[in-house]
Amino acid sequence: MSRDKTEGSFWDHLDILRTAIIKIIAVWVILSLIAFLFKQEVFDFILAPKTDSFITYRIIDSICSRFGFNPLALINIELINTGLAQQFVIHVQTAMCVGLILTAPYALYEIFKFISPGLYSSERRYTLRIIVSSYIMFLIGLDLSYFLIFPMTFQFLGAYQVADDVVNLISLDSYMATMIIMSLCMGVVCELPVLAWLLAKMGLINSSVMTRYRKHAIVIILIVAAVITPTSDIFTLLMVSVPIWILYEMSVLIVSSTQKPSR
Repeated sequence: MSRDKTEGSFWDHLDILRTAIIKIIAVWVILSLIAFLFKQEVFDFILAPKTDSFITYRIIDSICSRFGFNPLALINIELINTGLAQQFVIHVQTAMCVGLILTAPYALYEIFKFISPGLYSSERRYTLRIIVSSYIMFLIGLDLSYFLIFPMTFQFLGAYQVADDVVNLISLDSYMATMIIMSLCMGVVCELPVLAWLLAKMGLINSSVMTRYRKHAIVIILIVAAVITPTSDIFTLLMVSVPIWILYEMSVLIVSSTQKPSR
């Protein structure tokens, strides 16, 4: 339970931190460069949701056909570029974002290695759990956004018109900005179980409170789902809200497991 017996001056610790930051930046630059060189593969993946052959659309169409619903009215949406250097800038920014996502595990490892000597063994264990689970849940949020929420939102907004003579010309910059914002939002939303575990460990919430206010939570989840995906059909709303509701129920179970049984 004791802390590691590592002594050192402030400048020694600062030098260790500087070395760790330099290593993280070096790995980020290398992975970003690799992502930059694999432009075709990266953008084939990123731009896939704009076509009607995207895997999510095919799965939903199959489900709709099986249950007798009308298939989705999908369109292939072409993107445009409005700036001379915009495509190159987006290429660089995208490569840096991909490099950052790939660098995150190593960065978290370096951060944990830096702070762990000052923690008790139990604190190191909890900190490691938080770091690993937070990263995994964030990746799940990115996947949920990429495969479900962003494609449905993009199809709806890309085809939406206030009048027939108003044509949508969607820029690559708008496409990328929307994808990044929605991905970050879902990544944060998926941190709900981790946040609930932390609050439970701090004694701020318990499972009985979360169970008592489940109906309120469901209403909030539906509102959040409606904001994230402003589509007009109940099917899409449920497809977005159900995963968030599952996260809430997971949080209830996690909080319940952290509570000490009453004697």
